[in-house]
Amino acid sequence: MEDEPVPTPEPGPSPTPPEAAPADLVVVHVVGQVITPGLVTLPAGARVADAVDAAGGPSADADLGALNLARAVVDGEQLRIPAPGEEVVEPQLPAPGGATGTPAGAPAGHAGGLVDLNTADEAALQTLPGIGPALAGRIVAWRQENGGFASVDELDEVSGIGPAVLAKLRDLVRV
Repeated sequence: MEDEPVPTPEPGPSPTPPEAAPADLVVVHVVGQVITPGLVTLPAGARVADAVDAAGGPSADADLGALNLARAVVDGEQLRIPAPGEEVVEPQLPAPGGATGTPAGAPAGHAGGLVDLNTADEAALQTLPGIGPALAGRIVAWRQENGGFASVDELDEVSGIGPAVLAKLRDLVRV
């Protein structure tokens, strides 16, 4: 019995891996209280509200008031739409080095040139003027203890950040 020949692949471009989105698109995993949970592909700069709409809209049990619908989504994040009373959890972003909405070579937490106080790791925070390892650690600890920052002004509540430091950071960070 003769071995059958193995077919050779068709010539042409190789498919793009699913974890790599073009720079002008982001892929977000929308779960929880939406009509059609799953992966949605959106234009870069899309907001949480756009991701909810792309997932078929909120279900009758969604608590949209628990979310910041105006927050820009990040490529690779998981966005959980809660039911009333459900705890809102920080976005689940890929591990450093994975696909994110971060420009190549920028530290984690950078999006659109600004450092996101709710997603930046200590290394990203240390890229800011006046923020060293100790202060970056206190920012992350405050975020974990208080469920994240609702506004940039809440940085003033972190030990070691006063009006002068806050003034330097105000245009370099976002929530």
